[in-house]
Amino acid sequence: MSAVPSTLSSPTGAVVAQPRWPLRIMLGLVLLGLLALFALFGPWLVGASPVVQDLRNTLAPPSAQHWLGTDVLGRSALARLAHAAQLSLGMALLAAVSAAVPGTLLGIVAAWRGGRTERALLMLSDSVLAIPGLLLVLLIAALAPGALWALYAGLSAALWVEYFRVSRAVARPVLAGDAVQASRLLGFGRGYVLRRHLLPALAPTLGTLLAFTTSQAVLALAALGFVGVGMQPPTPELGLMMTEAMPYYEEAPWLIAAPTALLVWLVAAMMLLNPDRETA
Repeated sequence: MSAVPSTLSSPTGAVVAQPRWPLRIMLGLVLLGLLALFALFGPWLVGASPVVQDLRNTLAPPSAQHWLGTDVLGRSALARLAHAAQLSLGMALLAAVSAAVPGTLLGIVAAWRGGRTERALLMLSDSVLAIPGLLLVLLIAALAPGALWALYAGLSAALWVEYFRVSRAVARPVLAGDAVQASRLLGFGRGYVLRRHLLPALAPTLGTLLAFTTSQAVLALAALGFVGVGMQPPTPELGLMMTEAMPYYEEAPWLIAAPTALLVWLVAAMMLLNPDRETA
């Protein structure tokens, strides 16, 4: 993501260009930050348990006691939403980071070594891409239905290819550039080239990709929970909350509106951060 420069006058009178984030990027970061704060501190601020039932207070409308009302079992919808956001974002971020490390390293190795090594890694990535990502997660999650480790492993296995392809595409021209060739002629080792040339070139792209893959993982978890093959009751999870609220949509539409709004919020933040839509 590039910044739009602004100009400021220096003490000597010269005009100095200063980077300035576009308003769209700043808004996306604010939305994403608020969502992260809600996931991180929401369960602590709400205080109520997401699994404790109160059958005398089922499908209660939003009130001062329960800001988002209660579900059919009398559980606080806000408490469940906060814990669901924490679970979904936490697992998605962990899976994205776990996929980023091997994917980036393999991409750098493929660009650096070339030849048979690169062809073998490309065949491996193409074989993973041949299977739709959600189906791959579903196949691995089927080994232990409802288990966190199975969903985590499936998401990591589906996401590493994106980091591999991006890091390989970015590393190839950098390694063939004059700066790297000069460093090699001067006797600098691979660690220097990696630290001073490759990582600075990869960092902006990988940062954006991390945000997008995290949001993809959240949506994948919600989709699996919605069709009943992800997390199982009574675990608070966004897709599962939507499934549980579907039969009571006419009586309590706020129950399905809350997790849906959180997912829309996340997608909107990611769209605002999309560098392809950036204007000068």
